[in-house]
Amino acid sequence: MTPRELITQWVKIFNTANAEALAELYHVDAINHQVANDPVEGKDAILEMFKNEFAAADMVCIIENIFEDGEWAILEWKDPLGLRGCGFFHVVDGKIKFQRGYWDKLSFLKMHNLPIPTH
Repeated sequence: MTPRELITQWVKIFNTANAEALAELYHVDAINHQVANDPVEGKDAILEMFKNEFAAADMVCIIENIFEDGEWAILEWKDPLGLRGCGFFHVVDGKIKFQRGYWDKLSFLKMHNLPIPTH
């Protein structure tokens, strides 16, 4: 699977809120760093992150663009509530080795009526 194909599959699975299937797309020692949060290291920790996120909010990812450059795919996305973001995925041997995402955490928390940290 090319990086573009893998990320297209990632979005389809993300939109079903299936944390287990989503985690299967990652290397055992993958890193997922959403820049608004601390990096999450390892497939098991990434699985827990997705379980927690899907339990907390009803999230939908709509593809605006996917760009591919060698082992990298770049996903530009939006959601039905107006939030937009961008994700960079390093794909090695058909699995996500590294992911970095940029999005507005404060807007996300407000849109989903989630608590806003005070620290």
